[in-house]
Amino acid sequence: MKKLGLIINPIAGMGGSVGLKGTDHVVEEAIRRGAQPRAGERVKAALTKLIEIRDQITVYTYPGDMGGELAKSLDFHTVLLTAAGTDAVDADSGYTAAGHTDAADTIELAKKLLEEQVDLLLFAGGDGTARDIYEAVELKVPCVGIPAGVKIHSPVYAKNPQAAGRLALMWLTGKVQKTEELEVLDIDEERYRREELSTRLYGYLLVPREKTLTQNRKAPTPVSETASIEAIAYDIIEAMEPETCYLIGAGTTTRGIMHLLGLKNTLIGVDLICGKKLVAADLYGDTILSYIKGRRTKLIVTVTGGQGYLFGRGNQQLTPEVIKEIGKENIIILATKTKLAALGGRPLLVDTYDEACNLSLCGYYRAVTGYGEYTMCRVTID
Repeated sequence: MKKLGLIINPIAGMGGSVGLKGTDHVVEEAIRRGAQPRAGERVKAALTKLIEIRDQITVYTYPGDMGGELAKSLDFHTVLLTAAGTDAVDADSGYTAAGHTDAADTIELAKKLLEEQVDLLLFAGGDGTARDIYEAVELKVPCVGIPAGVKIHSPVYAKNPQAAGRLALMWLTGKVQKTEELEVLDIDEERYRREELSTRLYGYLLVPREKTLTQNRKAPTPVSETASIEAIAYDIIEAMEPETCYLIGAGTTTRGIMHLLGLKNTLIGVDLICGKKLVAADLYGDTILSYIKGRRTKLIVTVTGGQGYLFGRGNQQLTPEVIKEIGKENIIILATKTKLAALGGRPLLVDTYDEACNLSLCGYYRAVTGYGEYTMCRVTID
């Protein structure tokens, strides 16, 4: 029997859809704004890929939302470990008797999984979770990350939950036998919310080597791209329709539009303009819907450098409900030629929590790459 370690950060990603740019230290505010936990759904999508070898796997995890409840619901043979300092474990309704988790729980569980000598550690969260896993296991066990957070810069994560499941399947069945050391990257969320972007390397994790299934590390837009960004902005502004609203997505490329218009910009948020004037700033989810319902609206987004994501990485304010309301035909993609060239011909990606939405977004789009210059880009889920 293969031993699969499973760790779910149940609150991962909750701050994204409600405009908090992360979840660290703000989970109560995220809940107040109506955020729903989605990590479990994404882990279920990954574990479903392992059902074909279910009788060959034992899942080791904590009870409740950290993994036990989900693994048992899918009929995996499951060993529930007990957190230190607890006298009782409720396998059906809580993580431990205390009923909550934090970074210390993730670190403690990862260390226990190391002691159990698991063949693979499958974990769900964002860059903060990857940091916790690294602190506990370093390079001592192969790991695969299921993307469930807001900011996911680290290449230790698979492209999407399904890819994580396929990679785990290939490793556990011996179809992939080599690992590579991939970076664990993270940023300071408090500075991030103040629009101060600073990425730091914390260490490396061992990841089964299959490049088609893991995401690239996020690459910042270089200062040398300023002229290209300005040219793109001129093209977009010239084509703006006076009665149409425009949602300006996160990123330095989209920021060029706001700068040329002389408008205040939320670098890592979503702003709404109409008639080339700012209507509302730093919007998210339902608040976006309240502004655009019944109004002709176009959505302007850019591509994450190095990774190629349109949705699902750092712009979860643009929920599937918002995307559906706007419509695929009203999405405008911006990308400098350098950014597209760095992708090496790979397609652009979408990874929201709604699979039907992801599939509906697949196809070909015209990306604005300069003033009067365009490139056809393919969008896919993997």
